[in-house]
Amino acid sequence: MLFDTHVHLNAEQFNDDLQEVIDRALDEGVTNMVVVGFDEATIKKAIELAEGYDFIYASVGWHPVDAIDMTQEHLDWLRELSSHPKVVALGEMGLDYYWDKSPKDIQKEVFRKQIRLAKEVNLPIIIHNRDATADIVEILKEENAGEVGGIMHCYSGSVETALECIDMNFYISLGGPVTFKNAKKPKEVAESIPMDRLLVETDCPYLTPHPYRGKRNEPAYVKLVAEQIAELKGLTLEEVAGETAKNAKKLFGIK
Repeated sequence: MLFDTHVHLNAEQFNDDLQEVIDRALDEGVTNMVVVGFDEATIKKAIELAEGYDFIYASVGWHPVDAIDMTQEHLDWLRELSSHPKVVALGEMGLDYYWDKSPKDIQKEVFRKQIRLAKEVNLPIIIHNRDATADIVEILKEENAGEVGGIMHCYSGSVETALECIDMNFYISLGGPVTFKNAKKPKEVAESIPMDRLLVETDCPYLTPHPYRGKRNEPAYVKLVAEQIAELKGLTLEEVAGETAKNAKKLFGIK
């Protein structure tokens, strides 16, 4: 009973064998997944997938790398989509200081607009963070994002910052990097964070867990993430799968 809270089955890497990928996930015990849209094309595909499979849900948002391309019409479209019965979150949104396509001030403005929209429509948010932790935490506080809460997606920061985010009503989601031998921080986070605030994800087709690192990631591999967390916490796979699935359903309002 695994819930992969962040997949990109809407990526072109899955164009040729999407159904086989979904079938493999079901075979490994993945009972739910959220397909995350982050621009016009991927949002449309996320909605299409959510409408096509009862166990797939969608999140819709605008990626910080492409913040410079976001228009008022896009924001209005996100507002419209937020009432779709299969849309369970807004995002991914946030800040990305690694790529320099969108200036930081524009990224921040688009991030704030999406947080305000989430509060307006009462949906949780999915946070993308790359090299921008301090600014993200500051904006979440200033915008009182804890009103809706959400997910620190593919979390790679410190235990201290994770606890700060939990205090703001956010869940900490761990992906493939927790399985990497040298990934000290994600392992510390997995050990330290209470079970009722943890989620699992793949972020497929990216960040493939060990032993498939370097190959395309897929939702079936979320089991490897859960197994690693179970080992670090001294729990069974079933306990980690059950608890993280329960957390995801609670956050997304899925009965």
